[in-house]
Amino acid sequence: MKNLFNNLSSLLRQEFYQKKVLLLFAVLLCLGLNAQQNETQQDSTKTQTLDEVLVRAVRVQATSPITHTNVSKEDLEKRNLGQDIPVLLNFLPSVVTTTDAGAGVGYTGIRIRGINAQSTNITLNGIPYNDAESLGTFWVNLGDFASSVESLQLQRGVGTSTNGSGAFGASINILTDAVSEDANGEISNSFGSYNTRKHTVKFSTGKLNNHFEIAGRLSQINSDGYIDRATSDLKSYFLQGAYVDHNTLIKAIVFGGKEITYQSWNGLEDPDLLENNRTYNTAGQYTDENGVIQFYDNEVDNYNQDHYQLHWNERYNNYWSTNLGLNYTKGLGYFEQYKEDESFEDYGLAEITIGGETINETDLIRRRWLDNHFYVVNASANYKKNMLDMNFGLSYSSYIGDHIGEIIWAQYASDSNIRENYYRGQGKKKDFSLFAKATYRLHDKVSLYGDLQMRFVDYKTTGLTSDRVNLLVNEHYDFFNPKAGITYKLNSNNSFYFSYARANREPSRSDFESNPSIKPEQLNDFELGWRYNNNAFRISTNAYYMLYDEQLVLTGAIDNTGTPIRTNSGESYRLGLEVEAAIRLSEQFTMQPNFTLSSNKNKETFFKRDGVLENLGKTNLSFSPEFVAANALVFSPNSNIQMSLLSKYVGEQYMGNTDSEVSKLKDYFVNDFSITYQINPKSVFKTIVLSGLVNNMFNKKYVSNGYYYTFDDTWSSPGVTTTIEGAGYYPQATTNFLVGATLKF
Repeated sequence: MKNLFNNLSSLLRQEFYQKKVLLLFAVLLCLGLNAQQNETQQDSTKTQTLDEVLVRAVRVQATSPITHTNVSKEDLEKRNLGQDIPVLLNFLPSVVTTTDAGAGVGYTGIRIRGINAQSTNITLNGIPYNDAESLGTFWVNLGDFASSVESLQLQRGVGTSTNGSGAFGASINILTDAVSEDANGEISNSFGSYNTRKHTVKFSTGKLNNHFEIAGRLSQINSDGYIDRATSDLKSYFLQGAYVDHNTLIKAIVFGGKEITYQSWNGLEDPDLLENNRTYNTAGQYTDENGVIQFYDNEVDNYNQDHYQLHWNERYNNYWSTNLGLNYTKGLGYFEQYKEDESFEDYGLAEITIGGETINETDLIRRRWLDNHFYVVNASANYKKNMLDMNFGLSYSSYIGDHIGEIIWAQYASDSNIRENYYRGQGKKKDFSLFAKATYRLHDKVSLYGDLQMRFVDYKTTGLTSDRVNLLVNEHYDFFNPKAGITYKLNSNNSFYFSYARANREPSRSDFESNPSIKPEQLNDFELGWRYNNNAFRISTNAYYMLYDEQLVLTGAIDNTGTPIRTNSGESYRLGLEVEAAIRLSEQFTMQPNFTLSSNKNKETFFKRDGVLENLGKTNLSFSPEFVAANALVFSPNSNIQMSLLSKYVGEQYMGNTDSEVSKLKDYFVNDFSITYQINPKSVFKTIVLSGLVNNMFNKKYVSNGYYYTFDDTWSSPGVTTTIEGAGYYPQATTNFLVGATLKF
């Protein structure tokens, strides 16, 4: 901590940063003084609920020059039958989702503008959720979390300053359930294909004595998965205690989950299996002494994650409000694997001799553990009057993660002890950031937006990796992230905006494992947008240009835990157009289309093929389709029933950065159909909601994700190097369904 603040002081002494910090606070001070002198009307913070103050520091308003989409609790409820949050967001602009098990339950992933979850900033009530070391987001640890979400905001591009690792394609900030005025309860059950089932119980006491509320949720989700043996057993909980007064909201929140999923992250590399046996799962596969293929029954990922949050929101007067947030997250778990013919040397074991025969290989079962602790302190303040809306604050986090490998069984145990640790390593990360942001309305038509953030990261590792290689990282990063924008309101229906934002981002632990000299990445993001809104038609259009330096892009390959491998790509860019609309066709019909048209390129790519270094020139960025589109056609004959046809098209994309045909994923077009029917009984229950969902209703056989790899064959022909290419694929489910009933009282 001391070193971190010493680094902060040293940074502030640098003239470049000093001038910018002084300029920022001088501008904010002048704006504040000007607002107080010139305003006579009252624009109170009371227009914003105290629950919303919780995420005020990381969200933007509807008129801000930041490209974003808001999703409400009601929007999520219509499709929430057990699938993970990424799948529920599948029909938003520029979003591509995938799931290892094929049917939306278990390990799921999301890419936004072609950028994977490692580069998407996620916050829960303003608390960073991305894993501090891997930078990834593992929704599987929070099964059925959508049932406890009040609202979320998806910001595309760099967005506003946020807490935790920087946003390099998007940020998703989530607000959990608001305090309920009245007592209520809810029982929700759903069932569907692949023996998928979800059971949820929720309650709220409502406000007791007008001040106190206790609310909670218990959930269980089970599924056999579309892919063979890709089972999921997800248990989760959410408990909230709140005190609310006229100007005070204090929330103590505890939530978490336990997941046991059979591994399905290998994908399929055999084209024949992909065509004729696409549910085949190679995880856990081994050959017994009779030469018969078997599958280990406990090839599972087993992980617990618990979050403890305390939030204090205070409104002091009509203009000032503050938020203090504290968080502790505890994670503990492992994944287990049966491995054949493993070399003793790879596990630090000595050769043994049995009956005169030297033994240096063995079948074994191993577990790779992660035991981590994550502490966060957030503090922010908001000043709001008619002409000025100003936020400033800080965030500090500390992470400790222990990585441990153990052998729990071996055919030949050498001289090892029971549950032998064959590697042990530790990662420590400290992250401190300061931000100040303001929106100032010059007059009725023009408002200005400014946002400055300084972020300081210390990352250290010791010990061995899972490959028993020393990983000694001792890096410190100082990042300055300025943002600015302008909004012009032409009239009551039309507005235009332009924004510029810079983001810097550190590498992950796995990045250092694959390349110890890997560099941080930088993004300069330019957004130009037009918004139109009237009673029957709404459209939001924006063009973006994202210019990267040393972008960490997916190579297409994965490591032996299924984690994508990334590398610096030099200079690259993403140029695109996003259109999102809502059209009221009649009293009963609405249409909600969106599409993204983009060009995503490495400016210059070098690749060593057959032993010869080639300059491939400009190539496509991996996992970046040029065209993504979605549409929801909604029919509501009355207020109690709603039917929706949901369509999604994803264009072809490359899984690597060399434009190899081997790495190409085909385009796909899938359609879902959902229906909800609400019954309003006169007694016992307030409402009964019946839901149905048919996914992939036209039975499309498609692949939404995969990996690409190369290696040099130097042994088949002595003296000749031949580059071998290969690919793996994650097939998604064909037609499947879910039905559910929710009883609210």
